[in-house]
Amino acid sequence: MKKNIIIFLVCSATIVLLDQITKAAIIKRFFIHESYIVIDGFLNIVYVMNPGAAFGFLADTSETFRYFFFIGITVLVILLIIYYMVKSKSENMFYVMSLTLIFSGAVGNLIDRVRFGAVIDFLDVYVGTAHWPAFNVADSAISIGAVLMIWGTIVKRRKEHSPD
Repeated sequence: MKKNIIIFLVCSATIVLLDQITKAAIIKRFFIHESYIVIDGFLNIVYVMNPGAAFGFLADTSETFRYFFFIGITVLVILLIIYYMVKSKSENMFYVMSLTLIFSGAVGNLIDRVRFGAVIDFLDVYVGTAHWPAFNVADSAISIGAVLMIWGTIVKRRKEHSPD
């Protein structure tokens, strides 16, 4: 249990720091909507402010609503993850790492929402004219954490239901 908390804290701090350093570098080196080609036809660095959530969800709602809604949901998720990490006796590394990644991403994006009222996104992945919505290190951590959690759940259920 104590080992899980240490892993959780160290990894979370590292990911949040990496997220905030990359966003600070973007703010310092780019103008809003400026783009730099990294791999032509596949990856650009672009400075955008996302007032919504993934894929621009709720981006068209009022600024006040978005601010309180996203901050409220994020704080709730953060508190639930902290509660689970403290109370859980699970030694399952899939869950520890998945929750660590989701927590870290939530904290990284929460910092942006509190500071700027929107999230700084800068990774623009595309093929031809088909662009994935811009994202950041925090978004990547959340996505990888969610995939790990789903994968861990599937593996666990298969083990529980497999005849020995």
